[in-house]
Amino acid sequence: MGGAPDAEADCKACRHSVLRQAERCRPDDACVAVHSGRRIDRFFRRNPEFAPDYVADPFWETRAIVVRYLPHDDVEALIGDPDEAVRRAVATRLAPNRLYKLMRDPDREVRITVAARLPEAELPALLDDSDYLVRAWLARRLPPAQLQALVYDRDRQVRSLVAQRLPEALLLQLADDPAAEVRAAVAARLPAEAAARMLADDDWTVRLAAVPRVRRQALRRLLDDPVEEVREAAGERFGRLASVG
Repeated sequence: MGGAPDAEADCKACRHSVLRQAERCRPDDACVAVHSGRRIDRFFRRNPEFAPDYVADPFWETRAIVVRYLPHDDVEALIGDPDEAVRRAVATRLAPNRLYKLMRDPDREVRITVAARLPEAELPALLDDSDYLVRAWLARRLPPAQLQALVYDRDRQVRSLVAQRLPEALLLQLADDPAAEVRAAVAARLPAEAAARMLADDDWTVRLAAVPRVRRQALRRLLDDPVEEVREAAGERFGRLASVG
């Protein structure tokens, strides 16, 4: 990170002294020459036309704030900034069709922002990202038919998201997943006959998730389940199904 501005501003030596006369800046409120993100932001909020003049400012926070006020065509000038906070700000404003330039950024927060904004057609390029949070965004955004590539992801949170969106016909691939939260997500979406197999799962959260999906007859095995919450849910659904014939 670069050096910081002086804590106190010298208005007499400031290039923007005329703005103070017009009440568009003030050292204790809106000032680009002090070490205060809030005051710097207020300065550019009132005077956005000066933002392009500060893309090379030595203070990283000034550059990061400037990104918010730059014309869209000028944002790319900071795409290779040495500070990750600046590049994160760039990722939030860069035109979607230019985000590919940040796909391999060393900072994961930058790549997460890219994954959240990248055009859908370009998302597969991030499937090999090393960070699970980036891949989790892919699990949320990829078209369901393209989620197959993440079915065996090494991170359980990614697989859990996949289980919530994968086409129903492909769900059984995750029925024996080592993570209970993934199997529970599967059980909550399977059709009745397939969900019945989840009633024998070793984890009670999986059995509980399957309860609303199965037919009345299949529920009998859970009426004596060792876990009270499962027994109660099974009994309630069993009775409700019985009442409707």
